[in-house]
Amino acid sequence: MAIGTKAQTIPPTKAQTASSPRPSPPKTVRTAVWRWLKRTGLERCELVRDTAGWTMRGTIVTLGERGPAEASYTISCDPEWRTERADISLRDDSGARALGLVDIDLGWSPSTNTIAIRRLNLRVGARSGPLTMAWVRFPDLRVGPLAQEYERLEERRYRYTSRGGAFSAVIEVDDDGLVVEYEGFWQRARETR
Repeated sequence: MAIGTKAQTIPPTKAQTASSPRPSPPKTVRTAVWRWLKRTGLERCELVRDTAGWTMRGTIVTLGERGPAEASYTISCDPEWRTERADISLRDDSGARALGLVDIDLGWSPSTNTIAIRRLNLRVGARSGPLTMAWVRFPDLRVGPLAQEYERLEERRYRYTSRGGAFSAVIEVDDDGLVVEYEGFWQRARETR
């Protein structure tokens, strides 16, 4: 194309449209429910696969600092688990709030560990090295950097550390990389396919 010319979009012919492959519909890979061990709360998460990549959708219901609270999220990742967009909303006794982010860690949720675990694809014994995530704190939806690191201990077990090692927990995942148990904080309550 010559400099200064505009690209033109040519619509497909009816024959091209008829023979073009249709994108496959989204497929729910797994649905999970976690019980919050340190406080009153539950989370429901749905892992969905489509031609564009992966989507995690979930709702967290808990007794927050400002009364009963409900947080909802949708996180879209490409096929290699790089976060493309995250939309988070929270409703409690002080009202409703929302925000959108990229490459995040939700403070009230074990589900976002799946994104890092899948994207890193560490071999057993390997460490991720330092990572910096946008950490979403609830209930005010404040966002700040959080230094993290993952170490793959066994096929389905990881050590997660943050704040320069001040916080550490072992995370057990299923064959889809979704958290089964987040040591001392979250435990999968029920699994369906």
